[in-house]
Amino acid sequence: MRTTIETDPFAAEIAGAEWHRDGIWPAQWVKPPSYEAIHLANNTPCRVPDWVTVLELEPGKFVAAYRLFVDVQSDVDVRLHVAADERYVFFLDGELQGRGSERGDANHWRFETYDLHLAAGTHVLVMQVWALGQLAPFAQHSLNPGLMVAAQDPDARRLFNTGQASWQVKVLPGYSFVDPNPAWGTGANLLIDGSQHCWGFQHGEGEGWQDVEPGEVAVNARRNDRVPSHLLQPASLPPQLSQRFTNLIVKHIEQVESAETASIPVRSDACDEPAVSLWQAMLTGDGSVEIGPHMRWRVLIDLESYVCAYPSLSVSGGDGAVIRLHWQEALYNEPDAHNKGTRNGIEGKYFTSVWTHRSAVGDIFVLDGGQNRTYDTLWWQCGRFIEIYVETHNEAVTFHRLALTETRYPLEMTGTFSSSHRGLSEVVPIMLRGLQMCSHETYMDCPFYEQLMYVGDTRLEALTTYVLTADARLPHKAIGMFDASRMQSGLTQSRYPSRVLQTIPPFSLWWVAMLYDYWYWRDDAASVQQMLSGARGVVDCFLRGMDSRGLVTAPTGWNYMDWVPAWRSGVPPDGDYGVSAVINWQLVMVLGMLAEMEGSLGEPELAMRNERIATDLAASLTSHFWVQERKLFADNLDHTLFSEHTQCLAILSHRLTPQRIRETVEGLLQAESIERTTVYFTHYLFEALTMTGHTERLLDRMKLWFDLKSQGFVTTVEEPEPSRSDCHGWGAHPLYHYYASLLGIRPGSPGFQTVEIAPQPATLTRIGGELPHPHGTIAAEFALEGGRWTGYVRLPEGLTGTLKLNEQLIPLQPGINSVH
Repeated sequence: MRTTIETDPFAAEIAGAEWHRDGIWPAQWVKPPSYEAIHLANNTPCRVPDWVTVLELEPGKFVAAYRLFVDVQSDVDVRLHVAADERYVFFLDGELQGRGSERGDANHWRFETYDLHLAAGTHVLVMQVWALGQLAPFAQHSLNPGLMVAAQDPDARRLFNTGQASWQVKVLPGYSFVDPNPAWGTGANLLIDGSQHCWGFQHGEGEGWQDVEPGEVAVNARRNDRVPSHLLQPASLPPQLSQRFTNLIVKHIEQVESAETASIPVRSDACDEPAVSLWQAMLTGDGSVEIGPHMRWRVLIDLESYVCAYPSLSVSGGDGAVIRLHWQEALYNEPDAHNKGTRNGIEGKYFTSVWTHRSAVGDIFVLDGGQNRTYDTLWWQCGRFIEIYVETHNEAVTFHRLALTETRYPLEMTGTFSSSHRGLSEVVPIMLRGLQMCSHETYMDCPFYEQLMYVGDTRLEALTTYVLTADARLPHKAIGMFDASRMQSGLTQSRYPSRVLQTIPPFSLWWVAMLYDYWYWRDDAASVQQMLSGARGVVDCFLRGMDSRGLVTAPTGWNYMDWVPAWRSGVPPDGDYGVSAVINWQLVMVLGMLAEMEGSLGEPELAMRNERIATDLAASLTSHFWVQERKLFADNLDHTLFSEHTQCLAILSHRLTPQRIRETVEGLLQAESIERTTVYFTHYLFEALTMTGHTERLLDRMKLWFDLKSQGFVTTVEEPEPSRSDCHGWGAHPLYHYYASLLGIRPGSPGFQTVEIAPQPATLTRIGGELPHPHGTIAAEFALEGGRWTGYVRLPEGLTGTLKLNEQLIPLQPGINSVH
């Protein structure tokens, strides 16, 4: 079973080694013995339907299986550390043990640790490893494809370690790859030709195995005088959730004339109802379904939820038959994929895709006619709807099972929230599911289209995680990976890990804010202090653009801020080359955060510097952008464009006078001709409304979320309709505001050493919840009775704080604190 460790397992052994031996592990990376074997397997002719275009795998990339037979004389426990470039699946005696390597980069290459109990006898370890190069997801880094296995016990190393034990490898033929468009950045989809597939490789079966070729020695970050290497680190996360998803509902079945199903609307009068019953029984484990020769069918399945899963299809017969397993978030109203309408609906709609106008993304299996064959995939797929297209030739095919194994980070809502507003509770499962589907080995912007961890998205996802669970491993990894992505300019990359570089300078500022959030919500000042130099680099990059007016010009890059329809590519006015008030106020806000961290963590001089720059910049912004007649800050120097974004960031900068705050709030709440925040940036609007005591407007702006259920959504959207993505983790941020704004629970000091509770229930008459804290659980319940709030707060042992309620500031102690 997988276990989690926090330190290098061989640190004690290599401590004190000569400098040229420091950091070396007792194992080597291994690979297939020759490119000839790789080339032969990759170029074995596969049967490919004429409606499929196959992508070429670059030289040296492969799908392979490594095997090791081990004889043990008596029962033994062994700990193994495993890594692969790019990915592996670990089987022991044919049983799945785990997957890896956890995503990182070459300087942070993760290995997983397994504790195995081996009974006396012969066992076979098999690692399926694949390296797809340019066909891999953008988030997948690679250096030199191969496998590394290292046993902890010195006596076990000759039996298990790559470079010492008798590992063999076979490059697996039968794998071809298909363009995943429109799922840009997610990596190629799969086509498996069963006639070429090495059945039973998970058990080490079959011919053609060869001895591996040893490669570079395995090393950690202490290794000096080295060529580019995988610098091994323990996996920082627990195993991904792996559980069977069983709610597969057959909605529609019909015969079709070709594989071009994207242009065929779903119509109930074309549905074969008896076939629906048969397929539903098969999916629930009751019987099988046979499709005769020379038939073409499509089957539409509704999961009634959003699911990220590894599909597995079990069939018999059907030599040459083609089965396409495609996924989609929702069906479209028209074949050219513009509008989705109600997400529950399928009648008259099309299983098609934006941009490509084809059925969707997914995998294809060409059957070999064998009995009880199980076809599965290398990577997971996702969505709500599945379309199975079946095309048989001279033989009938029998379907035995379609199994979905859900995968995601094991993120759960460990607290509770309740209120007198039913809509707030009804949307919780939608927001939670949206965040869960965007939480894996990293956070993701969306699972369907990109699967990339962007800073702007991740800040909101991490804040929401803090109020849901005490587990901060995923936020901690995210902050560290962005720190590792920093470039010579000082900026972080906009998304990381990613082998395709992209720069969004405002996202680098949000990374500094992420560091600040983590500093407050979790007690780990040491990690924050280690990354402060990176935060300084980000801020200094912006300050290099300071002009003679004391304003900062837009840095080079895509200065995305929000998907405002009037903003080209999401960039605010003058955000490309000029002076943007939005970007400048964001910088002021972040300078204040950095100053607070510097002052608390031992750098008072740097804190004073940041305070001075923030104050001066705020004064320059007020001088150049304030428009008194509108009581608003303009977005541009011409005073012709205005947005909620600028007002929110100005307020949140904590640099405005009380009078100016009152005026800005008045202008913000009354403005009609102003660009509005969309799903993502509404977080900052909610923060500004909370800071200024206007959470009644927060509830008003929750309408977009309250409407999701009636529109058939099961996760939160990327942007207002028409939304490209139906599952975007940033849309879960109102969950954070349930606790931090409405219920009013926030850290009172860094490390959550104290708590400040300042409920702002607005029009609610009852509100309560439990929020996980690193030391236990914070519980609060309040009800409005006779014009006065009553209730209680319960704090875990060792936590103190204050409660602001009924215009009083009440000290809080561990245990139950009653309010009358």
